[in-house]
Amino acid sequence: MSKKEKIRCAWCLKFDQYIQYHDEEWGVPVHDDQTHFEFLILEGAQAGLSWSTILKKREGYREAFANFDPEKVARFTEARLEKILLDPGIVRNRLKVYATVNNAKRFLEVQKEFGSFDTYIWGFVNNKPIVNKWKSLKEIPATTKESDALSKDLIKRGFKFVGSTVIYAHMQACGLINDHLMDCFRYKQVK
Repeated sequence: MSKKEKIRCAWCLKFDQYIQYHDEEWGVPVHDDQTHFEFLILEGAQAGLSWSTILKKREGYREAFANFDPEKVARFTEARLEKILLDPGIVRNRLKVYATVNNAKRFLEVQKEFGSFDTYIWGFVNNKPIVNKWKSLKEIPATTKESDALSKDLIKRGFKFVGSTVIYAHMQACGLINDHLMDCFRYKQVK
């Protein structure tokens, strides 16, 4: 069966990179801290923009932000951030760029407190994915009580660009929530 013949969530059908992201990554449970940090940066960068915009610039983010190594990003200087702000390979929003260093520092604090960011974040879904049973995209909420609780806790810890909608997108991307539509071929694969 070709990529075109499989039934997919309709949001991913705009271009091949989107389809590949949907087919290989979106909704797969993540237990790697560096991947969690990557999605925190990318989802925060997405705030107010489309995911397709960020996905197209993902490689630029990898280069600009030390392959999403939170220990390295936490040590970025103001001079380095100002240089990053000149990079057309990312979204050059000053608040979002500066927030990455802050969030890296907060991320390391969470790791220290919980042993890993993964242990911390999965605790908000009782350590197992929430599997929804959506039949259409319009059924999928922008936030849930779990994303509200996680967002509130992250904000209390000093994270930036982690509102409930951003965090719900993170939870979907990292498989804490399976929001593939029931007729999507990935629904059962990631379940």
